[in-house]
Amino acid sequence: MVYDFLTLDDVDVAGRTVFLRADINIPLDPASKRILDASRIQAVVPTIKDLREAKVVLGAHQSRPGRYDFTGLEMHARVLQMYLEQEVKYTSDVIGDEAQNAIKALKPGEVLVLNNVRMLEEENRIAPAEELAGTEFVKTMAPLVDLFVNDAFAAAHRSQPSLVGLSNTTPMVAGRLMERELQALNRVLETPTRPAVYLLGGAKVDDRLPAIKRVLRDDIADSILIGGLIRNSFHMAEGGMRHHYEELEEEGRKLVDEAKTILEEFPGKVVLPVDVALDVNRERVEIFADKITDETNIYDIGLNTIAQFSSRIIRAGTVVAEGPLGMFERRGFDIGTKELLRCMARCKGYTVVGGGHLGGMTSMLGINEEMSHVSTGGGAMLSMLAGETLPVVAALEESKRRHG
Repeated sequence: MVYDFLTLDDVDVAGRTVFLRADINIPLDPASKRILDASRIQAVVPTIKDLREAKVVLGAHQSRPGRYDFTGLEMHARVLQMYLEQEVKYTSDVIGDEAQNAIKALKPGEVLVLNNVRMLEEENRIAPAEELAGTEFVKTMAPLVDLFVNDAFAAAHRSQPSLVGLSNTTPMVAGRLMERELQALNRVLETPTRPAVYLLGGAKVDDRLPAIKRVLRDDIADSILIGGLIRNSFHMAEGGMRHHYEELEEEGRKLVDEAKTILEEFPGKVVLPVDVALDVNRERVEIFADKITDETNIYDIGLNTIAQFSSRIIRAGTVVAEGPLGMFERRGFDIGTKELLRCMARCKGYTVVGGGHLGGMTSMLGINEEMSHVSTGGGAMLSMLAGETLPVVAALEESKRRHG
């Protein structure tokens, strides 16, 4: 599907008050609460610079209530100020009098960061965009702003007041980051250069099975290279670790059975590791996959698998990667993830890296610029690959029908 939406090129922002919804939800150190990776903050800078003649009100969230990293956004504002190289105002309010007065006092060229929008109870529920138009957030913000710029791709799979509710009352356009994200995924889904190789890792097989089925069913992908914990489900689907299959809960068995159906329906398309790396007394020990008896200490793919996967990646016309191939946090078990990312960086094809862990690793390795696109979103990207309709994208398209 080719998405049809308005961008900053379609509107005049000079002198207007703009609500910019960004996703700067970033990893924090559990002990110090310091920012560990500011790449999402940096990613929104091009949009803000294109809004330099507007009065910018930035709304965003950090984690969710009850989690250790649920905090205000003051330190995010300070980091943004560093990247923008200009003053960034901050209010500890979201939609109260303090925030409203700060918005009204803005001058063209100024940027105001609101506090964590999820401090509003209504922001923590999911509902249709039409219903969210009646929330306090929308009723308060709508009279204060002239334009809604949505740059929160990483949260585009959620339907919440600050993400879609305002689109019912205010013209909504895509920011530069949102525009790049959708264009990149349009390219890999609509016109992939062949062969198209998908490298999928991570832990949640239920998130990845729909994406695998869709890209194979619609002939979007030519092969799927599997790593991470999702490898276990496919290994069981091939008949391995039968005693572990018997121990699974009903939901786990369903996922294994679903993986088996994929292997049968698309023979040869899903490529599993031929060897893996085990943690044996905190040392990396490699064994062939057909010798696996216990999945609990499998922490990475093996060197033979890295070589085989690399051969496919380097010859690919399109490569899409999402999720780490092993427990990359452990020294010695980050080899698979790092080496395959380095291989993608050398690939002459169109390369897309999913957000989250892989995006952070790409940044750490200093190979961002070698990739065609590094996404800021993991869940949103998987939803798009699975063919799901993202609420924010649907709202952007509806806004063009209303205001385009």
